[in-house]
Amino acid sequence: MENEKTGPSFGARVVAVVVLAIAAWILFKVVIGVVAAAAWFVVAIVAIVAVLWAVRTLF
Repeated sequence: MENEKTGPSFGARVVAVVVLAIAAWILFKVVIGVVAAAAWFVVAIVAIVAVLWAVRTLF
């Protein structure tokens, strides 16, 4: 009988899953942060345009 390893050990697989989960969580947080920053930028631009429109309309 041949006792040949065909892949990484169980412990290495567990560590790989944990590392992958942590990396995915960090990437998710970064993506959410970028989307939130872009949304705030759009909100700020819309607010400035709204103020300019209101000032021009009133005066």
